[in-house]
Amino acid sequence: MRQSPLSFALPFALLACAGGGAANSQETPKPFKTATIADFDAPWAMTFLPDGRMLVTEKKGEMLLFDPKNGTKIPVAGIPTVDSAGQGGLMDVVLSPDFARDKTVYFSFSEAGADGKGVALATGSFAQASDGKAMLDNVKIIFRATPYVSGNGHYSGRIAFSPDGKYLFFTNGERQKFDPAQDPKATLGKVLRLNRDGTPAAGNPLAARGFHPAVWSYGHRNLLGIAFDDKGQLWEQEMGPKGGDEVNLIKPGLNYGYPAVSNGDHYDGRDIPDHSASDGYEPPKLWWNPAISPGGLAYYNGAMFPAWKGSLFIGGLSSKALIRVKIDGTSATKADQWDMGARIREAEQGPDGALWVLEDGGSGSQGRLLKLTPAG
Repeated sequence: MRQSPLSFALPFALLACAGGGAANSQETPKPFKTATIADFDAPWAMTFLPDGRMLVTEKKGEMLLFDPKNGTKIPVAGIPTVDSAGQGGLMDVVLSPDFARDKTVYFSFSEAGADGKGVALATGSFAQASDGKAMLDNVKIIFRATPYVSGNGHYSGRIAFSPDGKYLFFTNGERQKFDPAQDPKATLGKVLRLNRDGTPAAGNPLAARGFHPAVWSYGHRNLLGIAFDDKGQLWEQEMGPKGGDEVNLIKPGLNYGYPAVSNGDHYDGRDIPDHSASDGYEPPKLWWNPAISPGGLAYYNGAMFPAWKGSLFIGGLSSKALIRVKIDGTSATKADQWDMGARIREAEQGPDGALWVLEDGGSGSQGRLLKLTPAG
């Protein structure tokens, strides 16, 4: 990777924040206190129900109904067979915008088929019986990545609804196959815009050019976080190759360059040209080298941490960090990187404005659910 001249102008503290190892967080007290709420087996994602309980997914294929008030965990029946080899697993879980009325839960998972493996998007109707047992009824797969291929990596599978609730955005990783990210017929390496029933949304910007009709943007690698801000802008983070982890502002129809350009290199040491002003690709708003290995992505607008309003929170896997990015319009700035001592898979804003964090549960992490509240 060719070093950007800008990096030499950055102050030392910002370089430390940008790195993949422990930053200077041990020298500065954290502005939050951390409470351990529960422990899970390699959790992947969480979402809050209207009553304050949570749905938590675990990599192996289990969804749990969890009550943070008393620690009760109830398995949710009805999950399809999950292929959890490698980076596969039961992945994201998001409530329908009309959950209070329709009880619909959206979730993603990796599965094996006759032609290989891929990521699927499914729905089910949440129900809890009088004896306490929880389930998803009428589970159906509403979208599958195209094509299914060999291998166990880069499924992505993140879900976000547009602020108006009309559309569902779904990420498909390029499955460690590189070229599909630029293939117009494949959904791999893409951000997709779907109707709530899983069909491609009308008016997607690239359909007239022969792309798969669901494609919203392309040229991505492993898209492990998407979130809308309070202006309705869609932000995305993805794992780069060896270095070059990115935060992108997703705009319809744009090509984000992978694998033709990246601010990282191939793992075998081969160079990938850096983003440049004249290459015709949309560059990232931020990038990290060394890598932070970003996990989930959350946009914060709560009242509990007023100084954090308008921030993105990224879970750091190899960096074992919680990373805050400040958003100002269409610009993004590295703000904080706190050493958490464990791989962080996901961050989520709670109903009361607390920040909830899931450890990854792999490579020495505990798999704990943490609640962050102000230190003062």
